[in-house]
Amino acid sequence: MKEQIQKLIEDIKADYASWHQRGRSANTEVSQKMVARFNEGIGYTVGKKYIKITKENNGCVWGFVVNTDDDKQFRKGDILKAAAWNAPARNAPRGNILDGNYQIQWTGPLYLRW
Repeated sequence: MKEQIQKLIEDIKADYASWHQRGRSANTEVSQKMVARFNEGIGYTVGKKYIKITKENNGCVWGFVVNTDDDKQFRKGDILKAAAWNAPARNAPRGNILDGNYQIQWTGPLYLRW
């Protein structure tokens, strides 16, 4: 699970770098500092039920990953949007890190598509 969390974090960082470079020169000193600051701010906290992915540089929760096999609604590894600082939105998973089947952005898990 730790490897999949690291892969998710690397995907978040890559999406930020890609977004940040759109329409800008990626080689500017300011751009490089902003990407580095974002990368340093991404982290996670492991809890009993969830792993909380945070963006510390702006005090936001990126999302949650289910960290238990005992959840009746979700599978271990499911990605959930944040409903609050300490609570995920439990309406539907946005992908699964164990399957590698997810679409994310640096801002958070993608919204559900109806």
